[in-house]
Amino acid sequence: MIQKFWQNNKGILLGLFLLLFFRSAIADWYHVPSSSMEPNVLIGDRVWVNKLAYDVKVPFSDINLNRHAEPEVGDVIVFQSKAANNRLIKRVIGLPGDKIAMQDNRLLVNGQPVPIERLDEQQWFDDFLKDRDQAVYFKENHSLDADADGHQAFPIRISRFLHGVPSSFYEIEVPADHYWVMGDNRDNSADSRVIGLVPRVELVGRAERIVVSLDVHNYYLPRRGRYWETL
Repeated sequence: MIQKFWQNNKGILLGLFLLLFFRSAIADWYHVPSSSMEPNVLIGDRVWVNKLAYDVKVPFSDINLNRHAEPEVGDVIVFQSKAANNRLIKRVIGLPGDKIAMQDNRLLVNGQPVPIERLDEQQWFDDFLKDRDQAVYFKENHSLDADADGHQAFPIRISRFLHGVPSSFYEIEVPADHYWVMGDNRDNSADSRVIGLVPRVELVGRAERIVVSLDVHNYYLPRRGRYWETL
């Protein structure tokens, strides 16, 4: 009976095993359910997560075989948060040894304000969000090179009215093997201001691309121009 079932379905079973193996050990996708990373990650985005970015783990387990890289400031990470009892996506803001503080939504890293630049309308995300009457947008630049682009310089959203999480806090030093993470939607993100520092052992991988984006307000139709976009 079992042998006959195997013979009749071995192709499907093998394909299913390889798919699960791939998702467990190499890469996975993450469905974004909230607006905490707007404007860079939208509700309905399907995000490609590179599970080999920092570690090599035994498939179907949390056993780490090789810790070969560390998150950098600006990386968008997916992690399994014990504090939130949920899988979350946030941006790395503080590394071990960094001192992080905030004053009226202005970040300070190691005692220095992070450079920001107000973004005018006609940004790419205005086509999707259309909420300039509700929010102000800035580019926050964590790079030593003030003109550098890339993952260390990114737009953030500041609400004109809503302040659901602390917009100011005293300086915190990030301990070893922990990270301070924040959502790009600064007034609507349950990040390290709420759940605390993220232990390295909770890392799932680095979110690298938007595979496809489904508009929850438009019958889950794919958003145009938002395929395989780099984060």
